[in-house]
Amino acid sequence: MQFTKITEQASKYNHLEKMSIPELLSNINKEDQTVPKAIEKSIPQIEALVAQVVEKLKNGGRLFYMGAGTSGRLGIVDASECPPTFGVPHELVIGLIAGGDTAIRKAVEFAEDDLEQGWKDLQSYQISEKDVVIGIAASGTTPYVIGALKKCNESNIITGCITCNEGSPLDTTAQYPIIVTVGPEFVTGSSRMKAGTAQKLVLNMISTATMIQLGKVKGNKMVDMQLSNNKLVDRGTRMIMEELNVDRAKAATLLNKFGSVRNAIQNYGA
Repeated sequence: MQFTKITEQASKYNHLEKMSIPELLSNINKEDQTVPKAIEKSIPQIEALVAQVVEKLKNGGRLFYMGAGTSGRLGIVDASECPPTFGVPHELVIGLIAGGDTAIRKAVEFAEDDLEQGWKDLQSYQISEKDVVIGIAASGTTPYVIGALKKCNESNIITGCITCNEGSPLDTTAQYPIIVTVGPEFVTGSSRMKAGTAQKLVLNMISTATMIQLGKVKGNKMVDMQLSNNKLVDRGTRMIMEELNVDRAKAATLLNKFGSVRNAIQNYGA
C-alpha cells in the first residue's frame, strides 16, 4: 500500500538561512501551535488505546514503549518519569530504544533497520499477553518497531502506536493506532520538531490518564510521588498541610513517619 510520508514533505518555509532570529523563532512557534489541534482530532484513538492499557495494567500487565532515535528517547523519558511521579515500580512502564541504552545519548548506526531486534528486546523482558506494546515512530516505517509489533500481534499481545503518517506500515500494523498529522516540518524532514512534540504530548496523555485511572492521583495531587529531593519533600509537606489542615511542622512529621503523602493522610489519627 502506497502512502504519502507527510513528515518528509518540503517545509512551507524557504530560505531559512536568510531569516532573522526573530523571524525564525516566530515561524517555529507558529508551526508548534498547530500540534495540539492535530492531537485533538486523535483523542478517540488515544482513548481506545488508553482503555486497553488501563485494563492490562490493572490485571498485572506492563506497558512497553518502543522506538528509535527521538521517538525512542521520548518513550524512555515518559517511562522513567512514572516511578517518581506516581510511585509505581520501575518495571511497570518500560521504554526500549533501538541500539540499547547507548542510543539514548548517541545514535547507533542502522540499529533501527533491524526487523528482528525489537522482538528480541521484548523477549528479554518475558513479554506476554498480559502486557501492552506501543510503537513510536513519526515516519511510521521504522523496521525495529514494526517487526516487534508484528510478532506481538502473532503472540496475542495488544499493540498500539504513535505516528504522524496515516496509512504507514506502523499505522496498519498496530491494533490501536494513534495518528497525529502535524504536516511538514519547519526544517524539512526534521521530525524531532512538530512530530516529536506531538509524540511527547500524546505520551503525557497516555501515562497520566492511565495512572489516574489506576488510582495514583487523589483530587489533583501526586500523592504517591517519590520523595527523592527537597523540592518534592516540600511539595508533599504542603499537600498534607492542605489536606489535613495542620501546620508545617506536623505535616513534616507525618510525611517523615509514613513515607508518602497518601500514607500520611490515610493514617492520620489512626
